[in-house]
Amino acid sequence: MKPPMPVEPEPQLVRIEKPIYGGAFLARMEGKAVFVPLTLPGEQVRVRMVEDKRGYALAEAQEVLAAAAERVAPGCTHFGACGGCDYQHAHYEAQLGFKQAVLRETLERGGVRAPEQIEVLAANPWAYRNRIRLAVDGAGKIGYRGRRSHAVVAIAECPIAAPLLARAALAIGEMTAKAFLQLRGVDISLFCDADEIALLAGIHSERPVKIVLEDFCAALSEKIPQLQGAELTNEGGAGETARSRSRAGARAGARVGATTGAATVARSGNTSLTYRAAGFAYRVDQGAFFQVNRWLVNGLVEAVTGGRQGGLAWDLFAGVGLFARRLASSFARVVAVESAPGATAALEHNLSGAEARAVKASTLEFLRRGRDGERPDLPDLIVVDPPRSGLGEETAALLAGVGAPALVYVSCDPATLTRDLRALVAAGYGIEKMTLADLFPQTFHLETVVHLRR
Repeated sequence: MKPPMPVEPEPQLVRIEKPIYGGAFLARMEGKAVFVPLTLPGEQVRVRMVEDKRGYALAEAQEVLAAAAERVAPGCTHFGACGGCDYQHAHYEAQLGFKQAVLRETLERGGVRAPEQIEVLAANPWAYRNRIRLAVDGAGKIGYRGRRSHAVVAIAECPIAAPLLARAALAIGEMTAKAFLQLRGVDISLFCDADEIALLAGIHSERPVKIVLEDFCAALSEKIPQLQGAELTNEGGAGETARSRSRAGARAGARVGATTGAATVARSGNTSLTYRAAGFAYRVDQGAFFQVNRWLVNGLVEAVTGGRQGGLAWDLFAGVGLFARRLASSFARVVAVESAPGATAALEHNLSGAEARAVKASTLEFLRRGRDGERPDLPDLIVVDPPRSGLGEETAALLAGVGAPALVYVSCDPATLTRDLRALVAAGYGIEKMTLADLFPQTFHLETVVHLRR
């Protein structure tokens, strides 16, 4: 006897209340929180429950009965199926409002009093990404991971990416389907400069890939002459961390940077490109993190470093020196600290000729050395730009112990920012100014620049 077919839950009518961090919107059903993506505050929506947990439920919108005034037609044909974007169904002013509300609520719920005014840094919300990471499925189709799915959503366009990146992605898709069959099942990363003059490509796999990289570059260069070089890396040794990162990276909105735990198998052509921003020409190596929004790099540097001057500045989590190089023009000395192998050589290069020193160490190692008496000079300013995990308890405590009069915190996650600010404020810092930098339009991701003073 066959088991009975599962019964689909009956659709329910809910009213959407507000955005939540992660891209969905909050509704309530008999007091229980229900998270519904692709909706908007104030809308009446018929939803289908897809997952019911003890403290909350996940639902999908089946029908919008009363649409919000902020609702617009999405700018991409793949929106909804693709997991890269969350907010294309809302006009841009509404998106900025969602992010301000999420940031303020996260801070206040975490015990950090938000400033009365949170400034906003924003620009063109389309064609802004200078870096994307895609996946190639078993049939040779290239695209992003789906929303709530590991499946690859094949793309014909990507309006949030620089046009050069979208053209390169589609060209690689054609190559993979016809000639380079061995690239099926890999991830592809693409990075270009702000003016779309130069392009670097990366092939990332958790299994050995037998490919002549020079042949790949020659074929891609015929379609995309801006290609400067390519790299093949094996991420198999990084285990679950690599898989999680690949999934996140293949969502267009994710913050994609250096690939840790990956082994370089082959390189062809140039291993870096020149990225002109904030009045300088930065060398950015394959795999190194660089701010992703080509329209806002200059504005972000100004928001972090503008009006700052003095004797000594530290740039911690310095990357390739985006902030450090600018600080070197207004401080007598700069110390830039970075440990990622993909960034340290470029950091030294970008600081050459300036009164600045690159230190190859993690921020925690550097601060521990100072605690142990290896650092006699104290800074007038400290800039920190940590990864999504934030500073952490020990790093925040050591920073507070340094006693720098001014600290600028650049964050890409409001929850870890709140945790770290709570520790810094308890140690004697006050929030002077806060800026929401919308580096990731159409997605829920947001960047925050916080100026603190003792």
